[in-house]
This record gives sequence, structure tokens and C-alpha cells, in this order.
Amino acid sequence: MKKLRYYDTVIALFAAFLLISNLCATKVIAFGPILTDGGAILFPLTYIFGDILTEVYGFRYSRRAIWTGFSIMLIAVIVFTIVGAMPPAPEYHDQKAFEAVLGFFPRIVLASLTAYLFGEFMNSFILAKLKIKTKGKALWLRLISSTFVGELIDTTIFAFIAFGGIIMGWNMVIYILAGWLFKVGVEVILLPVTYPVIGWLKKRENVDYYDKKTKFTPFSVSLDR
Repeated sequence: MKKLRYYDTVIALFAAFLLISNLCATKVIAFGPILTDGGAILFPLTYIFGDILTEVYGFRYSRRAIWTGFSIMLIAVIVFTIVGAMPPAPEYHDQKAFEAVLGFFPRIVLASLTAYLFGEFMNSFILAKLKIKTKGKALWLRLISSTFVGELIDTTIFAFIAFGGIIMGWNMVIYILAGWLFKVGVEVILLPVTYPVIGWLKKRENVDYYDKKTKFTPFSVSLDR
């Protein structure tokens, strides 16, 4: 594939949104009986970026973006853990607040990275396969279908790893359903934005990739077919 002008920008935004959403996910939010976390505000957009990457550039380029985001999150949790363990200066009085928020971050990241890998790869795989099956038509159906499955897997895995033992019983069910439906809803609402972005990128990059000969292994960052 020829040199791409906007791939690096898309992958940078994808990774940034992932990092920010996971930091925000340390706060549980309640809207009456509905429980969610702060990451729900931004995290659904990472799936839209994943859709854009797969639809325009193909599974291989989306796979590299997924592993890039994974690496950044892993670096973040390592650094936060090291900094939290270091002795605070006498003038620093917020060690407990730091630990309360970012000390919980490793569990959030473990949950997020596990859920993220399964959810994102399934989302990208389904979208790529449906593109071939529909011969590039019915984009709305492909986007919603892939997100529908990917977000369900992502939200369920994340909920049990991040908040197992904290959110219990029916509240856990509500948490999963609310998060899943909200994220899918964001995908649907933003279709009028996603469509022109995909169309613009395809035109500017002169790329509309079909993964007809792609090896769909997640265990690679190679861009070779």
C-alpha cells in the first residue's frame, strides 16, 4: 500500500481516546438506578475510530492500531504504579488521593486491555468480513453489526474484571446493559459523522481496502498480507 497521509493522525487519536477514557473509568457514575463509569463518555469513540481504520485501511492497519493502543496503556499503568510506590515529598499531601484514583488504575487497565483486545479484534474482524460479503454496500449495517457484537464482548469482560466484587447482582446486569446500549447508541447517533469521515479518507488516501487475502491473526503487527 502506498504512503498514507492520515493514518498516523487517526491512530494517534485512537490511542489518546483510549488512554483518556480509561483514566475517566476510575469513577463510577450513577444516573438514578443506572450505573456506568466515566470512560463511557469517550470510549465509544474508540470503536468508531476502529471502524474507520478497518473500513478504509483494512484489518492489518486496524490490528497495528489496536496493539499500539495496548502498548500505550501498558506503559501508562507501569509508570503510574512506579510513581505511586515512590515516597512522597514532605510538601506533597495528596498521596492518598493519588493512590485512590491511580492506584485503582492498574485493575481498570487490566480489565480494559483484556476487554479491549477481545472487543476491538472482534469488531474489526466482523466489519472486514461483512465488507467482503456485502461487496462494500450497506455500510450502516456493517458498522452497527460489528459494534453490536464488539461492544457486548468488551463491556461484559470489562465489567467483571474491573468491578467484580464492587458492583454486585442486578446492579452488574444493569451496568453491562446500560454501558453496552449506550455505546451502540453512540455509534448509531454518530453515523451521519462517521459516513463523511470514511468517505473523505477514502478519497484523500485513494484507498478502499478489502481483506480478501488477509490472515486474520491478532498476534502480529505486520502490514504484510
